[in-house]
Amino acid sequence: MPPGIIPGYRLFVLIYVVCVAIAALFSSIYLLVIFREVPGAVEQRLGEFEDAPNEIGKWNKDTDTDEGKAATAAGEVREVRYWLEDGSLFRRARLIKQVRYRDLTSREITRHDPDVAVVRKRVKT
Repeated sequence: MPPGIIPGYRLFVLIYVVCVAIAALFSSIYLLVIFREVPGAVEQRLGEFEDAPNEIGKWNKDTDTDEGKAATAAGEVREVRYWLEDGSLFRRARLIKQVRYRDLTSREITRHDPDVAVVRKRVKT
């Protein structure tokens, strides 16, 4: 067989793989466009996010958790707030949990914990 000629079954497999790759590429582009541009498409197919905390953006004293009780015993007040960080073109809005500690007597902020992204589950309706 001369060099550069592909036997029949290899050519068939090559054409099949290329067609599948092209179909996968265009399917992903289609889904990306539909999910980004059609209102309600993601919620209809994947479900809506579970409810966010009631008071987004407001600092609340934490006295119920173990960390809050430990902070109170150490002479501090633990405050928690949930913050909705805006999304961009390629990123969704994120729910962030922020924690800070205040001194009981002077009310000055003594320290803070790193921000933690809250993972919200999708709920099918």
